[in-house]
Amino acid sequence: MLAYLVRRLGYALPIMLGVSFVCFMLVHLSPGDPLVSILPADASIELQQQLIKLYGFDRSLPEQFAQWLWRALHGDLGTSIATGRPVVDEVLKAVGNTLRLAVLACAIGFFFGALFGCVAGYFRHSWADRIASFLAVIGVSVPHYWLGMVLVIIFSTQLMWLPATGAGPGGSGSWAWDWAHFQYMILPAVTMSFIPMGIVARTVRALMADILSQEFIVGLRARGLSEYRIFLHVIKNSAPTALAVMGLQLGYLLGGSILIETVFSWPGTGFLLNQAIFQRDLPLLQGTILVLALFFVILNLLVDILQTQFDPRIERS
Repeated sequence: MLAYLVRRLGYALPIMLGVSFVCFMLVHLSPGDPLVSILPADASIELQQQLIKLYGFDRSLPEQFAQWLWRALHGDLGTSIATGRPVVDEVLKAVGNTLRLAVLACAIGFFFGALFGCVAGYFRHSWADRIASFLAVIGVSVPHYWLGMVLVIIFSTQLMWLPATGAGPGGSGSWAWDWAHFQYMILPAVTMSFIPMGIVARTVRALMADILSQEFIVGLRARGLSEYRIFLHVIKNSAPTALAVMGLQLGYLLGGSILIETVFSWPGTGFLLNQAIFQRDLPLLQGTILVLALFFVILNLLVDILQTQFDPRIERS
């Protein structure tokens, strides 16, 4: 197990380095001047030169990347051009909000996705299979931003059951574990859960259908095992692949929730990325993308390790 962990870490470290380089270069290759958002229209040449030197834009790209990477390794992601606050503070606060939302969305999506997938796979070609498969296709096909707006119209505007936007009463961005704050999570979490629900349902359905058609299932039935025991064997054999899909979906939700967080004005990483893009805030944009990418790499590493607990053949290979 230790050798497997060391090998996986050896794979992850170069990926992290490559991700940091890509994040840095993609932002710098995009058109526009990042200082336009903070410089007044009548800014003097001296002021422009001072700001260029302050943010390190007077150095070459390799020097900027080396300095940025060295500071990032020490927890310094720079200072936001738009707000003047440390990027790490902005990103960590947004990551906390997105993580809460993504975990709740994953819990909803994975539960119903696994339930629909198990029902569809175990009762193939039945009415239950057709209904579960139809719901899975709907979950994958419906645009998130459109679904979010529909839910706001129904549950916020018409029924007035749940708040439409924000993360807390009175537009507060702070979080507390009470119903007054939790109700702000329900609509965006349900909206985010549809795609992972559909993907997990289709994946589990295909896995269970494939495993139930294998010869060892016939052998288990020939030995007289109950359907419940056979079902447990099927779940155990399908768990590694299902876990990999779930881990990827959680990573996608952490980094791909820009439209949903914008629709619901949820102060997470997606909303922060949207602001950084429109304000041309390079340090904030770089820091947010880097943290999200590292989360994705670390999450995949944890999923790989967890898979070995369900299927020891992965470690031996």
